[in-house]
Amino acid sequence: MTCILFISLIFNQEMAAQEAKIKIACIGDSVTAGYLLSNPSAESYPSQLQILIGQKYEVKNFGHSGATLLKKGSKPYFKTEECAQAIAYRPDIAIIHLGLNDTDPRNWPNYSEDFDADYSSLIDTLKKQNANVKIYICKMTPIFNEHPRFKSGTRDWFWQIQKHITEIAKANNVNLIDLHEKLYNRPDLFPDALHPTKEGASILAQTVYENVTQDFGGLQLAPIFTDDMVLQRNQPIVIYGNANGGNEVEVTFNTNKKVVKANQYGKWQVIFPSMKAGGTHQINISCNGKNIELKNILIGDVWFCSGQSNMAFPLQKSENGISELKKASKNTMLRLFHFEAIQETDDVAWDSLTLEKTNQLKFFSGKWRISDSISAKDFSAIAYYFGQNIIREENVPIGLIEVAVGGSPIESWIDRYTLEHDDKIVDVLTNWRKSDFLMPWVRSRADVNLKNAANTKQRHPYAPCYNFEAGVTHFTYFPIKGILWYQGESNAHNPELYEHLMPVLVKNWREAWGTSLPFYYVQLSAIDRPSWPSFRNIQNTLQKEIPNSAMAVSMDYGDSINVHPIKKKQIAYRLTLLALRYTYGKAITANGPEAVKAVQKGDVILVSFSNAKQLFTADKKELIGFELVTDKGTRIESKAVIIKNQVQIDVPKNERIKTVLYAWKPYTIANLTNEANLPCSTFRLVLDSENKN
Repeated sequence: MTCILFISLIFNQEMAAQEAKIKIACIGDSVTAGYLLSNPSAESYPSQLQILIGQKYEVKNFGHSGATLLKKGSKPYFKTEECAQAIAYRPDIAIIHLGLNDTDPRNWPNYSEDFDADYSSLIDTLKKQNANVKIYICKMTPIFNEHPRFKSGTRDWFWQIQKHITEIAKANNVNLIDLHEKLYNRPDLFPDALHPTKEGASILAQTVYENVTQDFGGLQLAPIFTDDMVLQRNQPIVIYGNANGGNEVEVTFNTNKKVVKANQYGKWQVIFPSMKAGGTHQINISCNGKNIELKNILIGDVWFCSGQSNMAFPLQKSENGISELKKASKNTMLRLFHFEAIQETDDVAWDSLTLEKTNQLKFFSGKWRISDSISAKDFSAIAYYFGQNIIREENVPIGLIEVAVGGSPIESWIDRYTLEHDDKIVDVLTNWRKSDFLMPWVRSRADVNLKNAANTKQRHPYAPCYNFEAGVTHFTYFPIKGILWYQGESNAHNPELYEHLMPVLVKNWREAWGTSLPFYYVQLSAIDRPSWPSFRNIQNTLQKEIPNSAMAVSMDYGDSINVHPIKKKQIAYRLTLLALRYTYGKAITANGPEAVKAVQKGDVILVSFSNAKQLFTADKKELIGFELVTDKGTRIESKAVIIKNQVQIDVPKNERIKTVLYAWKPYTIANLTNEANLPCSTFRLVLDSENKN
């Protein structure tokens, strides 16, 4: 009898324990159900959530493949058996992820006006069964560009529904979980562009776990915040990071203290008043017994330096770079943040660890360092010299952030949303390794690096969006002074496309930082590659079309066979002049001569220039580099001479001239400059129509 009573007691205790479990109902469509997973009962996000959240909770999967939120949709969730079971379950917590199938052309165009009411009805039904139920509705997981209905409607309807979901959460006073953010930059986890893999389901489970438990991993700072950093002067100082939801974070800047609570998504930020240049300063951050101390901080100007290999070209390999390194530690006002790649894009196959980290967007890492012979040797030569120049002229601390990847096309530096919504370029996202949008060399080098990849959607820093997602996005909340850009070699096969993409990139970055940052870029140099004159001309015209931008000419320091000219100090000087003139307000000459008009008078053509009181030749020799193009398309090299701030070109007898070209050879030694010894850019100028013979 005693034994029976004991067994009964244990049984009753177990039953009570089971009854005390917090019940979680995961309501949704095929993503919740685990469609495409080899073992949904173990691999779906609700199954993985159960493991994460522990035995105090009971998690049940009520996903139904193909289900719509809309009651008049193609397969309404409210009519499914899973819906009835979820309501009968009377959950304590309900996670609702619906809407993906509502993007179907059978659904959203016809019944979109019912969406809010139908969603609210589902929420109300759950509340009627359990007035204390805690409801989370979810922003939808991504639908990627390879989905067959993407451009025909799904893309636009998807974002309309996302907006509705946010508004529904607010209107119904329920919680909102963002299942989109952490997966939007992981197309490698969506084999059919719609359903996540096991790893993708794991990210969903982790996201739901964090939102339900408010456990976001404790106090963390954004990676930009380290010792020896530079904070942007004359702008509010923003310190930000993560902590567990609701936790108080105390931030002390010198003696100024602020306390803030992490929000429901574990994010926090504090804003201190702007400060003038100087230092040194200290920041202390504490939360729940964890303390982070940041030391030796300066206030100054921060420049973001990006592009491909000529921006990444290291100081130690530049002309006189070794001797410069011996002086690198003499100026502690210069601080360097090299967001360095884990692997170069050399002509080698990457190993499995590199491939995995690349997919996980862990391709870059770095921290702030004081300039010295060690930190400067692999840092961008152009950025380094630019920083030294600005310190010398402005006497303020300078912080330089380098995020550059050799060989990377401009498409890799633009964010996904922008490319998806640009109908001229959206198709570059689809099977990019076979896309003619990208230069054949770019694709072939990626193929070499990814030779060992098992995933057909393996990521790579040449892939559209990748460098924005893995690199740029880490810095867009961090106030900066401006941007330096040196890129284009991997887009020179299609100058006209670059003419479209460059303004897109500038607009994208300025929107990401939330301000119209100055954008100074380097024109491609001279080399024996046929499309480069046209490309340089387009780069030249773009500075007139992109507000608050300017271009440094580099063709006079080119190399006929080497795409990496070593005279980086000279190019940095020209970028410095642009910044001093247009950002720091110095009354200096910063641009070379700019051709503005070509007029034929008799047997000569006169080309007029701005940015030149007097024209010269760089080598003090005869002027070279001018060609005339006839109405039949024939190019004629013609004698040209300088007359003050004009160039006079002889017209061959009986030729009808349409266009004037300058420096229109891939590798050019054209030599026109102004009184500041700044060179004239490659240009094409159509003859003034009123003055043609």
